[in-house]
Amino acid sequence: MKSRCLYGEREEEHVIVCEDDGVGVQADEKERIFERGFGKNTGLGLALSREILDITGITIREVGEPGKGARFEMVVPKGAWRMVGNGG
Repeated sequence: MKSRCLYGEREEEHVIVCEDDGVGVQADEKERIFERGFGKNTGLGLALSREILDITGITIREVGEPGKGARFEMVVPKGAWRMVGNGG
């Protein structure tokens, strides 16, 4: 399975997308995967991720197509980010 993360801008928001080419998420489970206790292991991973991101104003949702891979989109609202240096 291959995965990748992308970054882009949409209007005045920053968008981070993490996706893979696995089986994806069924349409009726797209919101349920963020509920505590839902899932094959502890059911805490995505629930905690959403809660932590929510504290900072970042939203996360699954927007992939079932059968073609999972695609998580995180939206960072205007003013909730800062650019630091150029890595050099």
